Amino acid sequence: MNTLFEEAHIGPLTLRNRSIRSAAFESMCPGHVPSQQLYDYHTSVARGGIGMTTIAYAAVTESGLSFDRQLVMRPEIVPGLRHLTDGIHAEGAAAGIQLGHCGNMSHREICGCTPVGASTGFNLYSPTLVRGLRADELPALAKCFRRATRLAMEAGFDSVEIHCGHGYLIDQFLNPFFNHRRDEYGGSLDNRMRFMEMCVNEALEAAQGKIAVICKMNMRDGLKNGVSLEDHSIPVARRLQQLGVDGLVLSGGLVSATPMYVMRGELPLTTMTHYMDKWWLKYGIRAGQPIVKHVMTKPFPYHEAFFLDDALKFRAALPDMTLIYVGGLVAGDKISEVLAHGFEAVQMARSVLREPDFVNKLKADPHYRSQCRHSNYCIGRMYTLDMRCHQCMNGEPLPNSIIKEIERIEREQNA
Repeated sequence: MNTLFEEAHIGPLTLRNRSIRSAAFESMCPGHVPSQQLYDYHTSVARGGIGMTTIAYAAVTESGLSFDRQLVMRPEIVPGLRHLTDGIHAEGAAAGIQLGHCGNMSHREICGCTPVGASTGFNLYSPTLVRGLRADELPALAKCFRRATRLAMEAGFDSVEIHCGHGYLIDQFLNPFFNHRRDEYGGSLDNRMRFMEMCVNEALEAAQGKIAVICKMNMRDGLKNGVSLEDHSIPVARRLQQLGVDGLVLSGGLVSATPMYVMRGELPLTTMTHYMDKWWLKYGIRAGQPIVKHVMTKPFPYHEAFFLDDALKFRAALPDMTLIYVGGLVAGDKISEVLAHGFEAVQMARSVLREPDFVNKLKADPHYRSQCRHSNYCIGRMYTLDMRCHQCMNGEPLPNSIIKEIERIEREQNA
């Protein structure tokens, strides 16, 4: 466990230890601006001992918004972000921010336009028509990553994490499941990586080595016969290393097709629909619950360090690359095991949602295990309200239907 509390080096950035709060969506930014709630949460995680806390998914432009409680990077929010980073730094932690564009994972009501993607189609999850981007639109869209990186630097962030995974826009170009283009951005993997290269290069040029530039990427997409490590993901990782990024976060899954491959376990549909404010979506999901549960949100088993086997193949293939492990870390013993395999840092989300001082508890007890019970209540709630653990409701009552769902999921999880 002592290795967790060694300094971590990610490009120009030095962290006080090797723990990072991953960029799990907080849903704490109504009006697309940083809130007091966002400040209170991230400063509590910083105070709890984390090496770096990462502000979740900030859209690089309005068309990249997927929720109405997300940040969108623009000059007028820089003072609020500076207040946030100052608070994080005062607690001894570094501050990171994830930058991305959701592509087809949006709706006109949220992003203000017809959602765009690598190819024209229909997104059943929104649901909405999607317009394929023209080649002449891509350079300007890539420059949004440069602008967003500059704004992050003005706001005092120590790193930016470019989202190249989870079926968001960059991954929609990378993955042939989405990319059906016949131009220079489609077909071969080299072609499909072009847009990623444009976006990442813009961020790197803006950062100028002054802050760390990290990329989150997929190892697998969770689809049957989906992308492979050998022919797709490891070559993508090598290309990112060649471009000069400072580190890679190794993840997986598609929010538009295999969302629970990312988060694992079962999506609590009773919880999710209880909080929904769109009646037609609420009752549509309830009416089609068997299809939604077993097809659209197919469960994937949860176990500790669920991405480790694949991540070890990346560790072997890229011995000189800074690799950051994420996925199913809730206990000191497993964190020690992961770090012993040579990963430079570990990312965690649900453990520091349940206990913002989780890292300090690990310092006091190397064998400590988070009290997170993997019911995924936090995920079901975040689509409409803030992300919160059901064990930390501050007196807010839960309806019996949600309590029963939580108990069932936890019982099955522990069976």
